[in-house]
Amino acid sequence: MTARDDVRRSRAEARDADRAYASEAGPSLPERLLAARERKGVDLFRAERDTKIRARYLDALERGEYAELPGAVYTKGFLRNYALYLGLDPEEVTRQWKRERGDLVIPAEPVLNVPRPLDAPRAGLTFSPVLIVAALLTVLISVFAIYIGVQLVRFAKPPTLAVTTPAQAVIDVPEDTTSFTLKGTSVAGASVTITAAGRDQPYRVNASSDGQWSADVDLRRGRNEFAVDAVDPDTGKRAELTVKIFITVPFVVIEAPRLSVDSPAEGSEFQNGAIPVHGTTSNAATVSVTATRLGDPGSSAAPTSAPGPSASPGASPVTVGPVTAPVADDGSFDTPLDLATGNWQIVVTAASRDGKLASITRHVTVAYLGVTLVVRVQGGSSWISAKVDGKYDPQTTATGILVHQGETLTFTAKISIRIRTGISGITYFTLNGQDLGRLSTKYVTETWVFSPPDPPVKTDKL
Repeated sequence: MTARDDVRRSRAEARDADRAYASEAGPSLPERLLAARERKGVDLFRAERDTKIRARYLDALERGEYAELPGAVYTKGFLRNYALYLGLDPEEVTRQWKRERGDLVIPAEPVLNVPRPLDAPRAGLTFSPVLIVAALLTVLISVFAIYIGVQLVRFAKPPTLAVTTPAQAVIDVPEDTTSFTLKGTSVAGASVTITAAGRDQPYRVNASSDGQWSADVDLRRGRNEFAVDAVDPDTGKRAELTVKIFITVPFVVIEAPRLSVDSPAEGSEFQNGAIPVHGTTSNAATVSVTATRLGDPGSSAAPTSAPGPSASPGASPVTVGPVTAPVADDGSFDTPLDLATGNWQIVVTAASRDGKLASITRHVTVAYLGVTLVVRVQGGSSWISAKVDGKYDPQTTATGILVHQGETLTFTAKISIRIRTGISGITYFTLNGQDLGRLSTKYVTETWVFSPPDPPVKTDKL
C-alpha cells in the first residue's frame, strides 16, 4: 500500500466521521467553546492574555460570527490554539467548524502556526567622543541656564526678613529690664536696621553667612517700639515688609514703706534713760528715730500733746537724734535711745529708696529713780575719785584711779554722788540721761556734787 492510498483512506474515514457526527444532534461549535471556557473559569480577557488572541476574535468564535475574523486560515489557527487552551481536540474542533460552515469535502489545509518573533538582544551602550562632548555641552548649558535663572529670581526678589526673638510682636518684660536682644533671620550678609522710637540713630547689624542676626537694644520704662528692616547688599533691594516689635517695661509703682513699732508703747514710763526702740518695716531703706523733750514729768505738757518742742515754762526744748536704726534682712530694726528725765515725743520714720516716708509717733515719760551719773574723760587723762551716798565707790576707792582719753565710769546712787577730778576742763558728765558736758574750763582739781533735781554744785570736800 502506497502513501497515496493511506491519505485517501484517512480522508474517507474523516468524511465518514463527519457524516456520523452530522447525524447526531449535538451542541454547536460556538456553544462548545463557550461551555469549555466557562468550565475553565476564565473570562475573555484572561483567555486573551493566555492565548495571545484578541478578545474580540475569541468572542466572534464563541458567537459563530466567522465573518468578523480576518480569514479562514487565521480562523482555523485561532480555533486550534483556542481548542488546545480549553482542553478540546483541535482536529475535531476544526472538522466541526468546516462542517458547520458547509465545507464537508475540503482538502485538509496545513495548519498555520505563526512563530512568535524572537526578542532582539538589547544593544549595549556605546560611547563615542561626539556623544561625550554633546553630553558635556548639554550639562554646561543646563547649569548656566539654572544659574542665570537663579540670579534673575534673586535680583527680582526682595530679601526675606523674620524676627525670631521675641516670638511675638508685642511682649511685656519685668520692670527692672533695661535692655533686650532682638534676633532673627534674613539673607546672608543682609544689612539689618533697627529703628527705635525716640532714638536719633538706629541700630545696625549684618546677618551672618547663614542669615542669622542679633542686636542688643536699650529699653526705657513704658512702651518701646522698634521697626526692623533689611537690605540685600548685592541687589540693593529692601525687604517687602518692615517688622514691628513692641516691648513694654512697666512703670514701678512707688509704695510707701510699711512700719510697725513694738517698743516703746504709747504713754510708757521709764525709770532710766535707755529707751528701747524696735519694730519691723518693709519696702524701707532706712529707719531713723528722733526724740523731742516736751516738758518735765507732771508738767502741763501732756505726753499726748501735738508734735513739736512744746516745753513747759522754764524748760529748754531738747531734741535727740535723728538716730539711724539698722534694718535687718527680715525688716526688723532695734536701737537704744538715751533720754533724760522728762516727757518725750519719739518719732520713728521709715524711708524707701524712692523717698516715700512712713512715720509712727510715741509719747513716753522718763522719771529717773535716784541718781545715775556717767563720767567721761575727753582730751587727755585725769585722776577720778567718787563717793556714792557718802561712801567711796569700789571702782575708784579712796585713792582714786587714772582715767585715760575716751574712757567712761558709771555711778548710781539713791541720793547723791560726789566726783573729784584732777583736771576739770577735760571731764564731761551725763546726769540721769541729760548731757551736762564739762562743768568747768579750768585745768584744775575740782569736786562736784550731783543731787537731782537740784543742779550740780561745786564743793571743796569730797
